[in-house]
Amino acid sequence: MTGSAVEVEVQNGVAIFTLTSPPANALGSEVIGGIAAGIEKMEESGAKSLVLASTIPKFFAAGADLKLISGFDADGFREYLTGLRGVLERLAALPLVSIAAIDGYALGGGLELAMACTLRVATARSKLGVPEIKLGLLPGAGGTQRLPRLIGRGRALDLLLTGRNLSGEEAFAVGLVDRIASADQVVDVARELATAFAAGAGQANAAIVRCVDAAYDLPFAEGMEVEGREIADLFVTPDAQEGVAAFVEKRAPRFS
Repeated sequence: MTGSAVEVEVQNGVAIFTLTSPPANALGSEVIGGIAAGIEKMEESGAKSLVLASTIPKFFAAGADLKLISGFDADGFREYLTGLRGVLERLAALPLVSIAAIDGYALGGGLELAMACTLRVATARSKLGVPEIKLGLLPGAGGTQRLPRLIGRGRALDLLLTGRNLSGEEAFAVGLVDRIASADQVVDVARELATAFAAGAGQANAAIVRCVDAAYDLPFAEGMEVEGREIADLFVTPDAQEGVAAFVEKRAPRFS
């Protein structure tokens, strides 16, 4: 799917979403709609992992389209925010591993988009932050919720209250970014990870993410219950049966 603000291709079980909206991939209606359409295409294709990247130099995504929202009244802004939040929640809820490949600015809604992915790969020169406080606002598409879960309350409040940016290396050091790559390799690294996940045990990948999320959202005992249910459900899946059999037979597993 080309010619839109988000180009989508699916290769070998990996969906690649590429943001192509100059000058900065602002999250206007075309980008939001493009991501939503891409998710639908990806689900129809049966893709097993996802990479989210950008072709715009120096930008992953700069955040909300401020020119657009400056003309909104309260109802218009709520409608815009509901649409943005809905797409990011849909992305976060996908039963597969998604990876944001960041080279450049990922600010405000752009960082919220990256945080809705399972993992983040970034370059050292990238800049990540939530500068909404400088507009008298706050990040309203998951920023105040996902950021503390990733880097802790104190560090999240530091970024949220000051609006300062982190370099890619700083973001890696605090856990906001999971891997650092060079500018010419960041998308390749994300693709390689996604390809490995697509070839692996997809149901187990999704179950692990659910268990880890439960560790943040639930008391320990309830999280343990989630873990117990998930592994019991996995045990009877074809992938688990194949994995155990492959180990016993001393061969590589062939997951479905």
